[in-house]
Amino acid sequence: MKRLLLMLAFSLFITNLYAQMKLNAGIVTSKITESKKFYTEVLGFGVTFENDFYLLLHTPNKQAEISFLLPEHASQQPLFRAPFAGKGVYLTIEVDNVNEVYEKMKAKKVDIKIAIRDEPWGDRHFAIQDPNGVGIDIVTYKAVPL
Repeated sequence: MKRLLLMLAFSLFITNLYAQMKLNAGIVTSKITESKKFYTEVLGFGVTFENDFYLLLHTPNKQAEISFLLPEHASQQPLFRAPFAGKGVYLTIEVDNVNEVYEKMKAKKVDIKIAIRDEPWGDRHFAIQDPNGVGIDIVTYKAVPL
């Protein structure tokens, strides 16, 4: 019984530990000013924190964050100093009404990289690109009948 209680307590501890996990994607770039302008003006993100070498932004609903860090900054370890090369990364932003967001992007004259479309698996989406070369897929997921 004591062993069972210890196992249960440990299991709850581990579950709670991972329940507190949150992801913040970061991009090492010299384009912090351009990134701030793009994400705040085009996508409506807010500024969580910024200083002369780091910028942390949040989605309008504050459910996710993205950060930008100047390359080769003396405060950072070598792992976080090399600049992003502009390829091989994408972000997906799920929205309630992709048609509405698409029309807003067109009205703002945002460069649409992939026009709005429906996929056989149920997504309706379009894509834009941030100043760092990151593709951004803006999507509304739809259930597909089996």
